[in-house]
Amino acid sequence: MFKKILVANRGEIAVRVLRACREMGIASVTVYSDADRVALHTRYADEVHYLGPAPAAESYLRIEKIIEVAKKSHAEAIHPGYGFLAENTEFAKACETNGIVFIGPTSRAIELLGDKIASKKTMSKAGIPVIPGSGGAIKKEKEVLAVAEEIGFPVLIKAAGGGGGKGMRVVREQKDLVASMKQAIGEAQSAFGNPTIFVEKFLEAPRHIEFQILADNHGGVVHLFERECSIQRRHQKLIEESPSAIMSDELRQKMGEAAVKAVRASNYTNAGTVEFMVDKNMNFYFLEMNTRLQVEHPVTELITSIDIVKEQFHIAADEKLRLKQENIVMHGSAIECRISAEDPENNFAPSTGRITELIEPGGPGVRFDSGIYEGFEVPIYYDPLIAKLLVWAPTRKEAMVRMKRALSETVIRGIKTSIPFHVLVMSNKNFVTGEYDTTFIDRQLGKLTYKKDNYEVAAIAAAIGKMIREQQATVKTTKQRSLTSRWKMFGRQSMMRRM
Repeated sequence: MFKKILVANRGEIAVRVLRACREMGIASVTVYSDADRVALHTRYADEVHYLGPAPAAESYLRIEKIIEVAKKSHAEAIHPGYGFLAENTEFAKACETNGIVFIGPTSRAIELLGDKIASKKTMSKAGIPVIPGSGGAIKKEKEVLAVAEEIGFPVLIKAAGGGGGKGMRVVREQKDLVASMKQAIGEAQSAFGNPTIFVEKFLEAPRHIEFQILADNHGGVVHLFERECSIQRRHQKLIEESPSAIMSDELRQKMGEAAVKAVRASNYTNAGTVEFMVDKNMNFYFLEMNTRLQVEHPVTELITSIDIVKEQFHIAADEKLRLKQENIVMHGSAIECRISAEDPENNFAPSTGRITELIEPGGPGVRFDSGIYEGFEVPIYYDPLIAKLLVWAPTRKEAMVRMKRALSETVIRGIKTSIPFHVLVMSNKNFVTGEYDTTFIDRQLGKLTYKKDNYEVAAIAAAIGKMIREQQATVKTTKQRSLTSRWKMFGRQSMMRRM
């Protein structure tokens, strides 16, 4: 096992990985920018190194600087977390070239699976269902028109080398096709430096379901069941849960086998996620593969009791998988709410500033992963995700009740957060019954009304409770002093003087 690991990230995921290092007795190194000089991950690591100015391009995306830090600190391996350089082929190559273990897949696997066109071809050859589409890059207007006519509207234009909804356009009518194609190309070039696009059939109201996988360097592959990720806004996940409300034992087995087949077809190793779209008829199609640790990985950890980060360490150290598929069991139900520094009452506008008060939820079955603390300044330069609230319970119904309770206990003052949104979703009848899909927010958001709901009542109650406790402590201390005999106090003082 490694003696020292560099965590090349920030925020809650950096803290998460650093905790795994500490539990395994591995020395930890991390990095920071000007905006993160007093961030929580810098306080938690054994060793910290400065990267540069606040903008990510001048700090967390500087491959040569991170490699330099790894060498200087004598770190044997680098964990990239998610985002930033986690799925960057050049970063993985730089680690390989410099004799540093990249805790993730090989650069070759990242390159293959990062190209959506190449990955779809690979999966199709392996017999895994893929969404009908162009099957290759689209460069000319007549090509996009021909494909759309063949597969029928609506169609989805997608960037071949990116994600997160960038370079993506849904087109429902032919008159909008060419203009949407040009917009997608421009956005893809701007976001990823790669203008390549392709076209596929747009599935109406699908479910987005992913399978967590682990694969070692010796041919061992297992899946850790599914996560439902259909509550999304602009193709960004907001709420995840496991098991999925639509999953049958038969469908789970088929999708799990397809996920394992996808891993073997691409020679993938370490932790990853195979993503599928499921239509109304329960047909599933390969969407893409995320070649990194996912934001929502704790959902799987709660239902399987498997620490995915620690398993990543073992695999990266060239150990064989310690897990057998037949021994991996799903227990209960887990839900994750991503808490972001955004104002849901103002179209999720970014909200930055100083956190003036933080009260974390607690109690049975509650997990709060964050990179914040009271007094922390939320910067404007990075992803707005500041914390993840997770709950586990024996059943989905109990998990929803527990999540409502945990949300009501969570207080983050000084900035706006997405907590009010999550409170409303947990009470939405479509979510409660499990009858939702990727169009949930588009259809429901206009109907959601943010009132002085339980989350505000809880915040006020917490503030009042804090004030009362402080007053009680003062009264108690005063009473204790008044009840103490002056002769006894004089005797103690005399004794202290003699000592």
